[in-house]
Amino acid sequence: MGRSHQSGWIMLRGKRWYGYYRKQVIDPKTETVRVSKVPVRLGLKSQMTKAAARDALHKEIAKQTGQITDGRILRDGTVTFEWFVRNRYFPLREGDWRTETAKEKKAQIEIDLIAKFGPERIESLEKFALQTHLNDLALRYSQDRVKQARSYLKSIFDEAIEQEFLVKDPSRKVKIPKNLRPKDKRILTWEELRAVLEKAPTRDRLVLMLDMTDALRPSELFALRWSSFDDVNTLSITETVYRRQIRPFGKTPGSMTKVHLPDGLAEELRQWKLECKKASCKTPSCQKPAHKMSSPDDFIFPNADGGFMDTANYRTRVLQPIADDLEIPKLNFQVIRRTIATRAQKLGSVKDIQSHLRHSRADTTANEYMQELPESVQQMVGTVYAKLTEATPPQQIM
Repeated sequence: MGRSHQSGWIMLRGKRWYGYYRKQVIDPKTETVRVSKVPVRLGLKSQMTKAAARDALHKEIAKQTGQITDGRILRDGTVTFEWFVRNRYFPLREGDWRTETAKEKKAQIEIDLIAKFGPERIESLEKFALQTHLNDLALRYSQDRVKQARSYLKSIFDEAIEQEFLVKDPSRKVKIPKNLRPKDKRILTWEELRAVLEKAPTRDRLVLMLDMTDALRPSELFALRWSSFDDVNTLSITETVYRRQIRPFGKTPGSMTKVHLPDGLAEELRQWKLECKKASCKTPSCQKPAHKMSSPDDFIFPNADGGFMDTANYRTRVLQPIADDLEIPKLNFQVIRRTIATRAQKLGSVKDIQSHLRHSRADTTANEYMQELPESVQQMVGTVYAKLTEATPPQQIM
């Protein structure tokens, strides 16, 4: 690659600015290095000042040689995609990510991007290679993962330009493939929700009733301690469980809050507390001595050892058998939250449901959780028709 370590010069020829810079090239016949003067056609004098012409020349030098005018090398052929991501991108982003989040994001970038482009020189990557790779990911992974891969690509190349390793962003026009796998937006009916509750034993019925009524995430649900319950109508979310660890923070800033319990649900929770105190209790959650039961630090729904339950185990041991017995295709906490958000459309506004699910943004609630209800659309169409065909009262004659 030719190199230039000067800012070039400009000259007015007729009505147009021209720029020049020197570039080292290899003579193909003699294989010796020689200096070549490269002309650059710039704008008209009437449309561009001398300073603007000089800036345009500097940009062209950077574009053609991969260097800026003070001699710093932008693209010298030694910087690979993997090196840049590991040494320049990750160190900057890790400060914005929580520890567990950083592990997940870095793992996905490793698998979806570094594994493919790692040894490639960062300046050699182009739109075609990036787009075809995204198209390939769309055939194998969910649409969320493909969208994340594109987002990471754009973020990485933005940072490469910011740090002056690149002049042009090859991911700028890379698009989300259209052949994405459709999302599973399955929801349940009220009858199916009630059937699930009827099928569940006492503890699990209360777990699912809390989840359905207050739209708790499993990470919040299984971290609840008796100190979270005020014995009246309030449940405080102060901790979450993630990857078998207790955390003093939640998924969003609004997650850590107090949630309201209806009178009936609060009474059920008080009864569960009393049941756990009974010496005759045979449930796995009541194996500790009676005088220690339901102390403030105890989990409301502990595992057999008194610790917090694991979401994956609960899904396998409790939810899946219930789904099989009721012939429900899919039953997990995500389906339940999506169902409640959708079925609550007629019970409150989008802002109400957003607050209920404790989302940071209303568009997450409306676009990702609330699904279309055909019967509601049909009713709306009928209402519109009725309004249009109402008899108009005759105007009074003044």
